Amino acid sequence: MKETMEFKTESKRLLELMINSIYTNKEIFLRELISNASDAIDRYHLLSLSDESLEKTNDYEIHLEVDKKRRQLTITDNGIGMTRQELLDNLGTIAKSGTLEFLKNVKGKEMKDIDLIGQFGVGFYSAFMVSKKVQVITKSPFSEQAYKWVSDGESDYTIEEVDKKDRGTEITLTFRKNEDGDQYDDFLETYKIRSLVKKYSDYVRYPITMEVETHQPKKDDEGKDIEGKTETVLKNETLNSMLPIWNKNKSEVTDQELQDFYKSQYFDYSDFLFHIWTDVEGALTYKSLVFIPGKAPYNLYSEKFEKGLQLYAKGVFVMDKCKELVPDYLRFIRGLVVSPDLSLNISREILQHNRQLTKISQNLEKKILNELEKTLKNDREKYIKFWKEFGVNLKYGVYDNFGEKKDLLKDLLLFETTNKDDLITLKEYVDAMPKDQEAIYYGSAASKDAIKVTPQMDLIKQKGYDVLVLTDDVDEFMIQMLQEYEKHTFKSINQGDLNIIDENEKKTVEELETQNKTLLEALKEILASEVKDVKLSTRLTDSPVCLVSGEGLSFEMEKVIRQLPGEKEVKAEKILEINPKHDLFKAIHKIHTEQSDNLADYAWILYNQALLIEGLPLKDPVDFANKMVRLMVKSAQLENANE
Repeated sequence: MKETMEFKTESKRLLELMINSIYTNKEIFLRELISNASDAIDRYHLLSLSDESLEKTNDYEIHLEVDKKRRQLTITDNGIGMTRQELLDNLGTIAKSGTLEFLKNVKGKEMKDIDLIGQFGVGFYSAFMVSKKVQVITKSPFSEQAYKWVSDGESDYTIEEVDKKDRGTEITLTFRKNEDGDQYDDFLETYKIRSLVKKYSDYVRYPITMEVETHQPKKDDEGKDIEGKTETVLKNETLNSMLPIWNKNKSEVTDQELQDFYKSQYFDYSDFLFHIWTDVEGALTYKSLVFIPGKAPYNLYSEKFEKGLQLYAKGVFVMDKCKELVPDYLRFIRGLVVSPDLSLNISREILQHNRQLTKISQNLEKKILNELEKTLKNDREKYIKFWKEFGVNLKYGVYDNFGEKKDLLKDLLLFETTNKDDLITLKEYVDAMPKDQEAIYYGSAASKDAIKVTPQMDLIKQKGYDVLVLTDDVDEFMIQMLQEYEKHTFKSINQGDLNIIDENEKKTVEELETQNKTLLEALKEILASEVKDVKLSTRLTDSPVCLVSGEGLSFEMEKVIRQLPGEKEVKAEKILEINPKHDLFKAIHKIHTEQSDNLADYAWILYNQALLIEGLPLKDPVDFANKMVRLMVKSAQLENANE
């Protein structure tokens, strides 16, 4: 006899919410139904260990069957099944979970072996996202009678007695027709079902099988292959891997197996550089397998790149990019986290922010940095490969969040320097410093060669000091955040006073500045729109002139900030330094004394020359060229007159 019943929640509206609002991705219906089937098998297996009336078996299976003509997909398991009352309780009452109820009744040692997935009791209703009708035929080992439950997902359902010999549950979905861009027909295709199982349920512990069409040679009456003839047969294929690599004993997994897993899981053609395999049990239980790629993804620095690790809950795939597990500066890592402890929301699609998640993230970060530190110490060549691909990310990590991570990362930084061929750490730089060197010097330019030929290197070269070469946009921001290393401050060769000449030399320059005060003030007045000051240099020995910035914003910082949207007005203070020992200074002094009308042209040429050396753009290249031509003509005329 068929009975028609209302859902206990009265709840056409609640049912609509379950179907249309909780889940944002329709394809997860298969994940939910397979998870329920896995739970049902788990429950039967656990009960069979203590209940002598239940058959002991390991022949468990979740089977999928497609009927394209009827637009149906059937999911069958040989798990615990349901009695009539359990049907009423679990399917007739929305959001009442049989799994959760079972967990409450299991205590003690048995809990260790339980890996049940469902907790909310709403996963079953995801079937109505894609189905116009859902039919459930089920039989419990504790009931002689089997039952059929049918609903269209509106407001009621029917239950009736049916014949079914074996225990377990058979769920049949009748798919909707394609509408509003939703391709429900896809769920009737073998390739689609296979891909969904692989994506979401590959590591469910029981075989998920399906009969698939396969072609094989046709045989004659004697069983021999008929050349050129094939026939189509149905073959029962297992769709899932079942045993994930992270559940294997680490000692039994070869490097090649890990490389193969990495490449297939993350669609990378290159080998990974490092892997970090973690298995934690205790107050927080989780497993993780994290990889550092051998090559940076092509879109790593684009807006479309999404950081994050894959998330599995009890072997069921939940999320592809859990960004909360990865700090921004480690955005390049790939891998997964598997945990029974993470608090998922009701749809399992969004991870709730909680202490467990934060703790896992902190543990993973520490493990990764420890691995990098160990590699830097023991396998420099391998670390340099990593650095060339991802070093800039660690630099951003130093700068990010007001230097929150700088102490964790500072000893992992590598630098080119002007005096050495190999990349070195800050520790190695400091250990090699001459006794009279107090600061750590750095210069910013497009390349090491560009820094080595800058005028600002004149005195540094004489002293034999090494200089860190900064070529990335983030470098100077990172240095500003570090401020010092082992009590040695960082000092830019392009900025401020280097303070490396002795007192006698310093006094000589001060006296020359006093003697040439009028000239320097005249130059400063001419260039007032462009420079803050004109002074005699204590850093130049061979070059005639250079530009340095005042304290604060450097020229490199100005270049970077000007490239940002909406940031066009920032300006580093420019100071024009002139070498008092150079013949050019003597010439300008003479012009100031004898040909003061020409001083402005010389001043602007001098300034533009310094701009070019610094790699900064000229405001008016045409004017600069005209002034050069004018002075060349005057020089030629003066030589002719003297002849």
